[in-house]
Amino acid sequence: MKTLIKNGTVVTGGKSFRADVLVSGETIERVGTDLCTEADRVIDAEGCYVMAGFIDTHTHFDLDLGTTVTADNFPTGTRAAVAGGTTTVLDFATQDRGMTMQEALDLWHKKAEGSSCNYGFHMAVSEWNGDRIAEIRPMVDQGVTSFKMYMVYDSMRVDDGAMYDALKRTADLGCIIGVHCENYYLLQQKIRECREAGLTGPTAHPLSRPDIVEGEAVGRLMRIAQLAGTPAWVVHLSTEAGLEEARRAKARGQEIYLETCPQYLVLDDSCFSEPDGAKYVMSPPPRKKADQDALLDALGKDEIDFIGTDHCSFTMEQKALGKDDFTKIPNGGAGTQNRAQLVHTAAVRTGRITIEQMAELLSGNAAKVFGMYPKKGLIAEGSDADIVIFDPAAEETISYRTNLHNCDNSPYEGMHTVGKARDVLLNGELVVQNGTVIRTGTGRFVFRGKSLRPNR
Repeated sequence: MKTLIKNGTVVTGGKSFRADVLVSGETIERVGTDLCTEADRVIDAEGCYVMAGFIDTHTHFDLDLGTTVTADNFPTGTRAAVAGGTTTVLDFATQDRGMTMQEALDLWHKKAEGSSCNYGFHMAVSEWNGDRIAEIRPMVDQGVTSFKMYMVYDSMRVDDGAMYDALKRTADLGCIIGVHCENYYLLQQKIRECREAGLTGPTAHPLSRPDIVEGEAVGRLMRIAQLAGTPAWVVHLSTEAGLEEARRAKARGQEIYLETCPQYLVLDDSCFSEPDGAKYVMSPPPRKKADQDALLDALGKDEIDFIGTDHCSFTMEQKALGKDDFTKIPNGGAGTQNRAQLVHTAAVRTGRITIEQMAELLSGNAAKVFGMYPKKGLIAEGSDADIVIFDPAAEETISYRTNLHNCDNSPYEGMHTVGKARDVLLNGELVVQNGTVIRTGTGRFVFRGKSLRPNR
């Protein structure tokens, strides 16, 4: 089947230009002006941007925390994702202690059945020993070329020596490791201080995780990676303190990759004082307005590489598990559907970044770092026909009532946005039309190669 997208402005590879895009089957066949050809379907993109399908670098669907399970599984979460223009999510297959990486990968493949966008996996590693080391090569052979480690959470954290060894061993195979950077011991002490002061509600959450808790940990990761001679990837960067540590590492000549999320661009810590403040409990938490400004400035300077969402949704009933103890509130919020419209509103329309930068932050850079480029992340002949037609004038007020995630709340409830995915092609098929999901369950596993390490 052939689809012709006409009259749009193609935004890809750091450039914008008027062109038509001809899709044949699952592949982009031609990109050019005034393509005159017979097509089975013609889509008029007048007034819209034609962009490579967005890649959400950070989701947690169907994640079991022991006390509760995320509200969104893969079918519901990916349906919300594709509605917002995301054609590929990278979720975290979690290797719990006592479990092999292979068992985790097999489990996540099963969880992902019925997905409505394409998907790949980072392997989240909770322990580092000879058995886990022996599994790195088999993971690479199965298209999993990125890993994650935590500096916090009793069930997941690894020590600095293990992280150093893991960075070295995975980099040798063209892989990259993302790290959740918070100082575990400072965090535990700050939690004790909050409790001793009688602070038990949501407002205590950001107090227990001040910017220095992230900044110190980012700086420590930078030094560990420097010693290992490997790239360092910081997931969900939220503070100016962490950003400054990454800048110091770059100034030393280190290879750094930074991810942030929309919540750190549009929310601040005043949200925890709202009556439903528990819905904002996520780690890291929304920060100060000065941190927002620093991150937006860094986006404009191309110092941040990609924007994920850390979509990890819970209902208000689930959030109420911590009504008497903020540390028991399940951490996370819903956001995968709203990423592009929030970034466009908060960063493009305000002049902090260009539309070309937005395309790279939401797609192109991630495709390069995570071994999918140029098949994904690019509008070009031979690339996969994962395409978003983005209407920069479309206005919407975000609400959980109209979002497709399986959750009775949104951290962005009531926010007015300008700019939205109008139509989406997934593997060459039209799956979103005029903002409505018209086809579900056709997502596929994305087998990824080595990181291209564009910041090398």
